[in-house]
Amino acid sequence: MWDSIWPYLAAILPTVIVAVLFYFLMKRILEGDRRERLAQSQWESEHNTSHEDNSP
Repeated sequence: MWDSIWPYLAAILPTVIVAVLFYFLMKRILEGDRRERLAQSQWESEHNTSHEDNSP
């Protein structure tokens, strides 16, 4: 049984592994981008608030 299935598994397995790795990589990149944008907007709002307080 494995003799007839193995060639198909050997052909499709690298593609599946690369697809799973790509999914997790893109998920991490998008999560990091979202967190970076949130941190940037928080920093900008704090920065703008501190400049408004210092303005005459």
